[in-house]
Amino acid sequence: MKTSPIVRILPDVHVLKFGGQSVMDRGRAAVYPLIEEFVRLKRRHRMILCAGGGTRARHAYDIALGLGLPTGVLAALGEAPPRQNARMLQMLLAKHGGVYIMPDDFDKLPLYLAMGCLPIMSGMPPYDYWEKPPMGARIPANRTDSGTYLTAEFLGAKSLTYIKDVDGLYTADPKKDRKAKLIPRISVSELIALDLGDLALERVVLENMLHARHMTSLRIVNGLKAGSVARALDGKDVGTLIYRD
Repeated sequence: MKTSPIVRILPDVHVLKFGGQSVMDRGRAAVYPLIEEFVRLKRRHRMILCAGGGTRARHAYDIALGLGLPTGVLAALGEAPPRQNARMLQMLLAKHGGVYIMPDDFDKLPLYLAMGCLPIMSGMPPYDYWEKPPMGARIPANRTDSGTYLTAEFLGAKSLTYIKDVDGLYTADPKKDRKAKLIPRISVSELIALDLGDLALERVVLENMLHARHMTSLRIVNGLKAGSVARALDGKDVGTLIYRD
């Protein structure tokens, strides 16, 4: 059956996800320099910011698991911390056009962008109680990395950048293993085949990339290093590029 090309809703917009644990949980020292970078970038790039949950989300999952609650409840609980992080960042960016986006206002993104605003939203997809239970586990597979990816894929965004506290993807956790090596560029199929024990990205994102229509690449950068996000949005070779071959 012949089908027509899928429309890219916002093809000139960059989608960025700032980590909860890697950025927000570190407080002022990590957040304020990143805010200054966002303000500078806003002058020449249209952006949408998505928030991660961080340590508070992990704590909520841990308690819920101990109580024997199902995946859908964990998904609903996991929505609160990234929403709080998004609200905090929005208040800090309010004088620069930062505006908080609720899921029900998602279709207003073009309007806010046309007005010169900087939309900020939770990265958690609103599956809540209808989150599909993952194989052999109860923690939701679709968390803030996944929700951010799905946002970029739906919008047909220009780029997708994950802001972490490491320089990119490594062969092991660089915080625990000194022999861990940075992977500057890797295909999705190669990354899945490696089956790394530690991954700086939710694994479901890789599965989604295999079926993507628009978002066939993404980049992981270190938000604690000044200029990394700017270089990523300018198309420079920074961090780790994951692409579909």
